Amino acid sequence: MLKRFFLFILLVWVPTVLMAQREKLPPEDYEWVTTNFPSAKKSNTGIRYIEIENGSGETINRGDLVSVLYVGRFLSGETFDQKIDPNEPLTFRVGRNKVVRGWDHILQIMRPGDKWLVIIPPELAYGTKGRPPMVPPDKTLVFTMQVLDVERGE
Repeated sequence: MLKRFFLFILLVWVPTVLMAQREKLPPEDYEWVTTNFPSAKKSNTGIRYIEIENGSGETINRGDLVSVLYVGRFLSGETFDQKIDPNEPLTFRVGRNKVVRGWDHILQIMRPGDKWLVIIPPELAYGTKGRPPMVPPDKTLVFTMQVLDVERGE
């Protein structure tokens, strides 16, 4: 009898706990995102994304120098940051902690020319500290990101 109880706990409770650990969006944001972006895919790090335009070539790697255009918004739609001039893109090496962790993660599944809508949970964005005054603490961020160029790195 006791063995059955423990088996029941393992089969019912453990998957629920593991699922809760994998979901990185706060509950209220999760509901909003799944309602408004039901077709969004989910990366293994908990970032959701929608492919708007597909590029080509090899996926981006850690150490690659990327040039990206982006618009950063809150779930409300309010823009907090952007870099939209193709003559002045944001350029940085992937995986060198120059951008939020969510960018380093999602860029490594993108290809040159990709344009995606990317939804980054707070813990992979600016976390509990935020980035005052632009980004308050614990904010889920929505980016439209376009990879303009990739120079293969070290």
